[in-house]
Amino acid sequence: MSGFVFSEKPITIESGEGATLTSDDGTEYLDFGASYACTPLGHDHPDVTEAIQAQAAELTYVQASYPTDVRTETYEKLAHLAPGDLDNVWLCNSGTEANEAAMKFARSATDSTKIVATKRAFHGRTMGALALTWKQKYKAPFEPLAGGVEFVEYGDSDELAEVVDDDTAAVFLEPVQGEGGIHPADVAYLEDAREITDEEDAALVFDEIQTGLGRTGTLWACEQAGVTPDILTTAKGVANGLPMGATLCADWIAADPGDHGSTFSGGPVVCAAANATLDAVVEEDLPAHAAEVGEYLQDSLTEAVEDHDLPVREVRGEGLMIGVEVKRGANRVLRDLAVSEQVLALPAGRTVVRLLPPLIIEQEHADAFVDAFVEVLS
Repeated sequence: MSGFVFSEKPITIESGEGATLTSDDGTEYLDFGASYACTPLGHDHPDVTEAIQAQAAELTYVQASYPTDVRTETYEKLAHLAPGDLDNVWLCNSGTEANEAAMKFARSATDSTKIVATKRAFHGRTMGALALTWKQKYKAPFEPLAGGVEFVEYGDSDELAEVVDDDTAAVFLEPVQGEGGIHPADVAYLEDAREITDEEDAALVFDEIQTGLGRTGTLWACEQAGVTPDILTTAKGVANGLPMGATLCADWIAADPGDHGSTFSGGPVVCAAANATLDAVVEEDLPAHAAEVGEYLQDSLTEAVEDHDLPVREVRGEGLMIGVEVKRGANRVLRDLAVSEQVLALPAGRTVVRLLPPLIIEQEHADAFVDAFVEVLS
């Protein structure tokens, strides 16, 4: 018996440490996917493990109406680390829930209904967030979805200005598109989006579910552009593998008590893991580390492509969020990497190999990936 909505891999994972996963037959795999960026500190980080165990021994759950010190600490840490003045924090269990909340908060704050998203965008799979997601593969079986969503070309400021009007509640953007193929936005595009939404009193929402927590070389990808949104959503690695998402809002966006909720919002054990994770990201200066090792990895891949004449169209990305566009199917490359080289990575569409390794990797891990990649594509 298996989970029927997942296409399960023929590898049973039993344990993990750092950037390595070990299967039930003892095979060790270099983890360059981090389960879609969910383990930025790698596996079995001692600070996170200790925090989880200590909290579980005291209190595993109480609903968010009852304050707990550990949840309050998470609120404070996220508000302190948020860009600009996004110091209103709502906690949930996933990225798609964070985006659902952002949709509700934006519509309530603006008293408008239309939401603008971009082609190739991915914002989640629940019925609201799915309406913001571009690919028909994800949407078609479940239509009709929530209405009032219009799509524009990613990076086209002129089209964005044409579509955003006084009925627009929000514009949703990924500073780097993940599922869409690892496409970083130009700084000018994010600046234009800020100006366009300001002019129409619409909310600018940055989906940093995959780009946040240092992945692109700064704590938040939007910081590289110097653009602060009205709402920022994050999830994936906030609690280093435990389920947590967050919606960070400016004061004018923040909802009133009772307007939204979630049974497991800010559970104590998950908050303990989040607090340890956020501390480690800052104290170990992982954003700067991701920038340094990410640049080394991109340069090494580009050099390997040229030296070995590999069938690769482009290497692109920011920090340790890297896409390698190959001339043959990405899934075939990923299968060969796993079976022949014991390296795990991810797809981003049909032709892009997506690299989202733990932010703790060193240059030797990057070298090992490049060697494996050359072996497979040669």
